Amino acid sequence: MREDFGTMPDGERVERVTLSGGGLTARLLNYGAVLQDLRLDGHAPPLVLGFERFDDYLAHSRYFGATAGRCANRIAGAAFTLDGQDYRLDANFLGKHQLHGGSAGIGKRLWSFEGVGPDSATLRIDLADGEMGYPGAMAVRMRFALLPGGVLDIRIDATADRPTLCNLAHHSYWNLSGAADILDHRLRVAADHYLPVDAELIPTGEVAPVGLTAFDFRSGRRLGDACGAARIDHNLCLSQARVTIRDVAELTGGDVSMTIRTTEPGLQVFDGAPLDVPVPGLDGRRLGAHAGIALEPQVWPDAIHNLDWAQPVLRPGETYSQHTQFVFAKGAA
Repeated sequence: MREDFGTMPDGERVERVTLSGGGLTARLLNYGAVLQDLRLDGHAPPLVLGFERFDDYLAHSRYFGATAGRCANRIAGAAFTLDGQDYRLDANFLGKHQLHGGSAGIGKRLWSFEGVGPDSATLRIDLADGEMGYPGAMAVRMRFALLPGGVLDIRIDATADRPTLCNLAHHSYWNLSGAADILDHRLRVAADHYLPVDAELIPTGEVAPVGLTAFDFRSGRRLGDACGAARIDHNLCLSQARVTIRDVAELTGGDVSMTIRTTEPGLQVFDGAPLDVPVPGLDGRRLGAHAGIALEPQVWPDAIHNLDWAQPVLRPGETYSQHTQFVFAKGAA
């Protein structure tokens, strides 16, 4: 089903598409390639945080369900050097860094639906040279598909006509139980190391072992115990580079589990502690502290300033390609 969902400030129409398949129902927006709602058959609450009204996305969203980019996460100083050329970016984080591609990154832009079927949809956005300070025109395609076995399958491809940065991330906040917060959820992540950050959430450059820290989720851990020890908005290091898709994490809430499979080398974990949304979310839910947890497969943040890490550089003739799956099952408890 395809329907109007609202209008942009300039009057452009926002569309919503509903997909059904594999025991899931998903609603997508062409605004930000947002996953607006996701439901599992036989389980009443939504699995993601979102809004019923489009105006609330403009006014109150913390990238709920959006696609972050051109370069997800933070770039220190809102600047970088590539092939000897210096670039200044839109500084939309603390007035001096860039977050998720800038104030008009792809998570805040209108995409186009290229193809829509009963259980899949493809969106496209074309970015101009110089937007948000990035070099090169870039074309991004994103395909959502609902596959048998409760699988939300996401594929993202991008090409550019000049050397540029490309690090794209799906940014849903998950709450599998429908409780007011996710503190009783359990999270397991196959990561032996994490990236410490400074007071402004910029990676320090250290790659630290997770042992004896709040970031050790290797054996599974109750989120309330981890969040009580530290605020979590950190990258967990899954691998040194992009690899073949593999299982990397599992989140369990109530009797629902979600396994994450991805090609990406990092998983940004954000515990949602600062959330305090003044309007209701889906089904009238209050979106307060820890209402959901963001689990964002991506390249390690600020890698462009840490050249021994896998780089988020896309060159002409290359294709950026990410494959991520979220696999849901009921009866986990």
